[in-house]
Amino acid sequence: MAVLSDSNRFDAWAEYMQENKEAIGITKQDLRAAINAADAWIDSNAASFNTAIPQPARNVLSAKQKAMLFMTVAIKRFGVA
Repeated sequence: MAVLSDSNRFDAWAEYMQENKEAIGITKQDLRAAINAADAWIDSNAASFNTAIPQPARNVLSAKQKAMLFMTVAIKRFGVA
């Protein structure tokens, strides 16, 4: 899957600012750079994550299901939501 379009990255940045309830000590531009970097990291590491998923899940789960798997673990790990 390719990186997000600039428009989608902008939307992600705006949604993060609306949803985040904690104060952060960076500028909006720094946050936008972090969004861009996170998106690029996901793109660069997608194959590694896919390889880490054991069979048969690797072959059975769709890309969206694997993304949900990743999000579920990350949310639980970091106590988000």
